[in-house]
Amino acid sequence: MERGSNQVSPRTDDEMKHELEGRLRSGRPTHVEEEHDPEPPADDDIRVDTGGPVPPPGEERERARAQEEADSLLRELARHLERTAFPADRETVLDVLRAHHAPDSVLDEAAALPDSGTYANVTEIVEALGHRPTR
Repeated sequence: MERGSNQVSPRTDDEMKHELEGRLRSGRPTHVEEEHDPEPPADDDIRVDTGGPVPPPGEERERARAQEEADSLLRELARHLERTAFPADRETVLDVLRAHHAPDSVLDEAAALPDSGTYANVTEIVEALGHRPTR
């Protein structure tokens, strides 16, 4: 018999493990515990946990919009570019995008790439276009 500092019986301990199993596996609260979760922030709330001064509301929205555009471009490029295309220069990127029937907006963005330079992945392409995708 094990004599540790455990204050609960083995049966209670197993019940507690079973109750926490979903949360431990998922890394986030489960639906069963929904009433105990704090209310999530609204879309238009100003973030105050940034570690610095709180930006004006318009600045935060503009930053979020630019971030969404960068992430959207990254997703579209990743959808139409194959891994075998890398490393790629500007012309290779444009050729592969045309071959995969990428939307005109993506082709227009890729056409703005500098003539010199090669890119190892989609993130490097997005950064070369002046965007900062979420990592």
